[in-house]
Amino acid sequence: MKDIASLLASSNQLKQLYAPVTLRIADPLDKQTLEKLIQQGDVLFIHDEIYGQLQELIKSDRPSVKIAEEEYAELVTKHLAGKNINEYGVWVYYPWAKRMVHLLDEDEFVEVRTNRNRNKITREEQQVLKSKKVGVVGLSVGQSIALTMAMERVCGELRLADFDAAELSNLNRIRTGTHNLGLNKTVIAAREIAEIDPFIKVTIFDDGLNQQNMDDFFTANGKLDLFIEVCDGLDIKLDSRFKAKQLQVPVVMDTNDRGMLDVERFDLEKDRSILHGMLDAFIKDDAIVITDENRRAILMSIVSFDSLSERMKLSMAEIGKSINTWPQLASSVVLGGAITTDIARKILLGEHQQSGRYYVDLDAIFKD
Repeated sequence: MKDIASLLASSNQLKQLYAPVTLRIADPLDKQTLEKLIQQGDVLFIHDEIYGQLQELIKSDRPSVKIAEEEYAELVTKHLAGKNINEYGVWVYYPWAKRMVHLLDEDEFVEVRTNRNRNKITREEQQVLKSKKVGVVGLSVGQSIALTMAMERVCGELRLADFDAAELSNLNRIRTGTHNLGLNKTVIAAREIAEIDPFIKVTIFDDGLNQQNMDDFFTANGKLDLFIEVCDGLDIKLDSRFKAKQLQVPVVMDTNDRGMLDVERFDLEKDRSILHGMLDAFIKDDAIVITDENRRAILMSIVSFDSLSERMKLSMAEIGKSINTWPQLASSVVLGGAITTDIARKILLGEHQQSGRYYVDLDAIFKD
């Protein structure tokens, strides 16, 4: 029998795992891998709902036909065309959860999973979005954004950057459980995305975005199509914008106060000033040197203090006194995920081409 120490050790070995293992067991080597994982005790749970997924696939191919329940057996058999249903599709292994899940293979999986997007997102648009690469830095607000983008399948690749680990005080706005405390925020988000859709490519930068890895984040295996910046660090907030401007990558930022959203179309306006010119007074030689003396003034220029909600103004005055840091609420963070995903989709599909600062202010909309 294992003791607590050995269980902790084996759990710690899983802390950095976030990529699922996809097996097509019609291939003898993949079948051997699946059997070995089971024999070694690495699989504790098996989920096989492939028949139900095939029913959904058949139904999605015939939207105008009302199919009786008793008709599905014949239709599924016909679709399998002689293939063994156990070998159909893929088996996906999630090592951190020790789960094996039987799914449709990528094209059929995406067809069924995005079927309810029609025609808010057409099949043709979904194919365009599949080729898009999106980077997200800051996985508090960014977690909500990344998960919403994955659910809508607004892109085919996500790059996630954050050096921070989940703490108990984060659970007021980050969608995760207490079992993930101490786990890097990028790993938490990547795992959840993989459990929603194992075919979306996710790359994590769990030491955060910095000068050493910024080129890889923006350009490795293809340049980003969109950069979403929702980090707290002022230095990287600015440095990453200068990099996006240099590479002509559009930037979106959500601040989760008054639903404030920034869009900077450096891809269409290569000479555009960062953050709508609000920081021009601090820029010298295409850079901003942040000092103890100018840090607060830069921050106030970015957030436009007079435009903050009254509660946020009061909170900012109390940082370091009665509260530790910038306050965030789950409702605002989830709203930010929705707003950012919506504008990201429009940008990636060429439907929105303007830069600007926008507000979806619920206090104003629902003012009593």
